[in-house]
Amino acid sequence: MTARSPRTIPGPHPDPHRPVAFTPPPNACDAHCHVFGPAERFPFAPDRAYTPPDSGIDSFESLQERLGLSRAVFVQASCHGTDNAAMVDALKRGNGRYAGVAMIDDSFSDDDIAALHEAGVRGTRFNFVAHLGGAPDLETFWRLVGRVQPFGWHIVLHFDGKDLPAYAGLLDAMPCPYIIDHMARVPVADGVDQEPFRALLDLLTDERCWVKISGAERLTADGPPPYDDVVPFARALITAAPDRVLWGTDWPHPNVRHMPDDGDLVDLLAAFAPDATTRNRILVDNPETLYDFG
Repeated sequence: MTARSPRTIPGPHPDPHRPVAFTPPPNACDAHCHVFGPAERFPFAPDRAYTPPDSGIDSFESLQERLGLSRAVFVQASCHGTDNAAMVDALKRGNGRYAGVAMIDDSFSDDDIAALHEAGVRGTRFNFVAHLGGAPDLETFWRLVGRVQPFGWHIVLHFDGKDLPAYAGLLDAMPCPYIIDHMARVPVADGVDQEPFRALLDLLTDERCWVKISGAERLTADGPPPYDDVVPFARALITAAPDRVLWGTDWPHPNVRHMPDDGDLVDLLAAFAPDATTRNRILVDNPETLYDFG
């Protein structure tokens, strides 16, 4: 039997509009985005589930200029596996404006982790999402958490919403701050009273827990914008923990049903947080708490 070839996914919106709902403040941060390739220089992982088109640092910096953002957190995606070279290259290009979240495994030595830290990495990510391979081996998970804790890193966790309640015990045992990606990917059609979202709100009573109000294009029941059905969820999370909420575009948007315009996603933040002081906290102050830019 031959191995199944990874599917090819589309690239990001070719011409996103500039934000119109508000002007991002100085040092505004896209706290969840990726760099893919260029594959000729930074090959994709052989066992990847999907193959994206090249969406490297040059394209990203053009997007930042268009959106009026100046800082970023690059999150290692599964298509590059544990080869963090493309991300590290992007961090070096940023000269202090960017931070990173790596993916690692047991092959990484303490010196390897220290080198990532020196480059600007401040966390490691674990996928628990079914279509990306499902939950990691938990013995390995805890071993790696223990390896990065001395560096002051946090843990980024990518869950399917329906699975979140089952991991309450794991999260309660976390020895360091952790971030729940993409509002835990809850199905918004089920409403804010659904068990997975209540579980997420309960987690935010713990000072270790952070959440990203990203991924509206994934959560919406409608597909295309304006993503109005996601707004009550983001507002509830902001109300629960305004000092532990991050926002990001998720550019270049792997594995989405409908490719968003990143200008729409910036504008959506004005609906999530109509108050400029709260928006500035989400865009500037909160990222500065976790990432020592500059």
